[in-house]
Amino acid sequence: MVIKQWALSDFDIGRPLGKGKFGNVYLAREKEKGIVVALKILFKSQLVKSNVEHQLIREIEIQAHLSHPNILRMYNYFHDEKKIILILEYALGGELFKELQRKKRFDEPTSAKYIFQVSDALNYCHSKKVIHRDIKPENILIGSNGEVKIADFGWSVHAGKSRRETMCGTLDYLPPEMITRAKYDEAVDYWSVGVLCYEFLVGKPPFETKTKEDTYKRIRNISYVFPSFVSAGARDLIGKLLVRDPKQRINLVQVMEHHWVMSHVRREAIDRASQSSDPNENEEDQFEE
Repeated sequence: MVIKQWALSDFDIGRPLGKGKFGNVYLAREKEKGIVVALKILFKSQLVKSNVEHQLIREIEIQAHLSHPNILRMYNYFHDEKKIILILEYALGGELFKELQRKKRFDEPTSAKYIFQVSDALNYCHSKKVIHRDIKPENILIGSNGEVKIADFGWSVHAGKSRRETMCGTLDYLPPEMITRAKYDEAVDYWSVGVLCYEFLVGKPPFETKTKEDTYKRIRNISYVFPSFVSAGARDLIGKLLVRDPKQRINLVQVMEHHWVMSHVRREAIDRASQSSDPNENEEDQFEE
């Protein structure tokens, strides 16, 4: 079997899709097959300078082995003297965070649909012993059919059997067990789904304040309020996720089966998600080593 040695010259590079600390993401077309992808081009010097090479390696190892309709596919990667290039699925709808900013907040049917899809993807990750640890709108993209796709696995980790203690992720989304530096497991992602649902519906995270110290305090005390327009069903779901004791939080299957989620998610969407088929399976082979 001949192993394809990828190079930037194999692609026609288009417009930038996003900029990051370590590089940029570009729209690209693979020349031979004409397949449209996103190329994440990272500069080795910046990775070394910030001492995150190990984090990138872990991210690649994790994301390259995940295949779910609500997780952005990483088809392959290659590198040259100065750069590391990731070949990623192109999400036509762009960044979920920008869509949330544009609309200010999502309506309940949209929020429920997104929460179902994120929960389904995270439940799949947990079945593969992967904890995400940094779920937030900035790390989610929108696919061509309006479906969400978890796109950033920079803080993800293989859970194994041991409980972890590393503090990571984004301040507004940190669960109490991380703030107190207690040992934790995949239930940190349950908490993040609760924060995400609140932010979808309200337009900002539930514990957001002007200072880091006050945000920590509100998270420790589980101190947040609902605007009057948030329905009783949504409040019930969020309240069952934003629980101090991780063991008392409802799990992701229970989130997907929650009456508020079920009331907004169409049967066909449930059937499609439960099959966990990869919509890009025909393209995937083109980028395999």
